[in-house]
Amino acid sequence: MVGELIAGRYELEELVGTGGMSSVYRARDTLLERRVAIKILHEHFSRDQGYVERFLREARSAAKLSHPNIVTVIDRGQADGRQFIVFEYVDGQNLKQLVESQGRLPVRTVLELGIEIGRALAFAHANGLVHRDVKPQNVLLGNGDVKVTDFGIARSLEVKSGLTQTGTVMGTSDYIAPEQASGEGADELSDLYSLGAVLYELLAGSPPYTGDSFLVVAMRHVHDPVPSIAEARVDVPLRLDAALQRAMAKAPADRFGSMSEFVAELEVCLAELGRPDADRTVIMAPRKQPAAPKRAPRRPVRRRGSLVGPLLTVLLAAAMIAGGIVAYLELRDTGGEPAGGGGGGAPVRLVATTSYDPHGDGHERDDLVAAATDGDRSTSWQTEHYTTAAFGNLKDGVGIVFDARRSAALKALTVVSDTPGFTAEVKAGSSASGPFETVSGRQTVGSRTSFAIEEPGPRRYYLLWITSLVSGIDRADVSEVTASTK
Repeated sequence: MVGELIAGRYELEELVGTGGMSSVYRARDTLLERRVAIKILHEHFSRDQGYVERFLREARSAAKLSHPNIVTVIDRGQADGRQFIVFEYVDGQNLKQLVESQGRLPVRTVLELGIEIGRALAFAHANGLVHRDVKPQNVLLGNGDVKVTDFGIARSLEVKSGLTQTGTVMGTSDYIAPEQASGEGADELSDLYSLGAVLYELLAGSPPYTGDSFLVVAMRHVHDPVPSIAEARVDVPLRLDAALQRAMAKAPADRFGSMSEFVAELEVCLAELGRPDADRTVIMAPRKQPAAPKRAPRRPVRRRGSLVGPLLTVLLAAAMIAGGIVAYLELRDTGGEPAGGGGGGAPVRLVATTSYDPHGDGHERDDLVAAATDGDRSTSWQTEHYTTAAFGNLKDGVGIVFDARRSAALKALTVVSDTPGFTAEVKAGSSASGPFETVSGRQTVGSRTSFAIEEPGPRRYYLLWITSLVSGIDRADVSEVTASTK
């Protein structure tokens, strides 16, 4: 059909996509001299009133939505027995193509994309429409814009009966909500689930569930546990991991209450990443060590779209040449000092997850917890204010819990504080809520203090337990906590 003139106005230039129901062409609007995209219903479907109605419903649905993140409908019509819809033309690629070419995307990029997609869907929901087929292929990227498209199976939130009845499965199995896979009705929270699955794929490089058929994958969405993206990728913040797991909860009632609520949480996750350059990885100069015998380096496994193989090759080569150990540490806005703990050994990225106040109300400045591992020493977690210098007059102590993201046998835990003089110790456990066992000696914390960890065996969670305050200061301040293993 390339070269044809549709409706005496739209000259077809190139086939850019095709599906089971229609094909999409890049075209030139000869009347207004601009590029457009034109979707044409396959000819054999044009004789089926059900498919025609569904096709027209897409035009009507999308035409209701005027939003910067939704592809705009320009025109619709019929020519020579063929139904067509004209959209704005987005010169770029879709998210699926981006992941296939680049592999998993940076956390910041995924959050920025998720926020814009979520805003588009929230707008559709506010206007009474559920998309019902949220997937990377339906998100277009061009000239810095993010555009949601293909409302082909969108439904009004008020429709109780119509072309698609309960019991009919509609959607794409890689991202389908459990209630859709079970043939139940879909609502805003179904779109929310699908967006969670899309963001998981952007972070992991593959969908949350895979299988060799539509049915197998769909049933995994219904029955399999929700996967943790933090287990698949260690640089994903735990708060984002928790947000995706909640978005992909099996029961709609366990998800966020709305798409707007999910977007708000993604915005908080993005804000907690700090400045765009705050998570740069810097290769530090190797320490001078006695020469080690050279061995043929092992060839690292290369994964599509990953920089892990080349990075490890560089590190290994540096170690062989210098005969030392190359330590790579994450640098943040810390006045030029590397975060990663004292006492030698490999650095462990700790994440402050919660306060710990078992003898009080259960909470101790939860709003400031993230500041203890944000890499910025100008921010801090603080205890509440106490009128006595010793917790012993009120309770045994208070603390803050850190997640090592995996079981790790720490050698040292280093605390930076702007209120030196308080007394603390380190405890460890297998759950963020305890119980914890003491794994270090009790000591007075200075401006920078390292706690030597005794042999506890590997633990995932570590607790900085503050037992008393310094006389004259009614709170304790923890600016940054880092750790290292043996």
